[in-house]
Amino acid sequence: MAIAVALHVLAAIIWVGGMFFAHQCLRPALDAFDPPVRLPIMAGALRRFFVWVWGAVAVLLLTGFGQIVALGGFAAWGPHVHAMIALGIVMMLLFGHLFFAPNRRLQAAVAARDWPAAGRNLMTIRRIVEINLVLGLLTAAIGASGRYWG
Repeated sequence: MAIAVALHVLAAIIWVGGMFFAHQCLRPALDAFDPPVRLPIMAGALRRFFVWVWGAVAVLLLTGFGQIVALGGFAAWGPHVHAMIALGIVMMLLFGHLFFAPNRRLQAAVAARDWPAAGRNLMTIRRIVEINLVLGLLTAAIGASGRYWG
């Protein structure tokens, strides 16, 4: 069980920490550059990061539901676990949309050097990441504090 918990936490850190870094550090640092420089860097960074996110999603699902099953099913867990599951599923659905729609359009626009289209899709990705970052931080706070709820 300790390994499952550790892997679960590490997967969450990779995903949420990556979103925080990309949104709060990388993107603002690249704002000083023109689109032909900025957009390929962001597209490349996201392409690499999303490989890690898919791995994190798989680990989170396996370890999260594995712990639930191993320790008595949903009825055995408090409301904080149910909240984490709900938020996590919403995050995964948002990521799936982000990956298969605006990200694919971003990657194609960058390859075609269509900077206006790339910029629009990166803005869509940014908005989804903002939502997922808030949800991820909330989920982490719930996970860390939930066992202490009344």
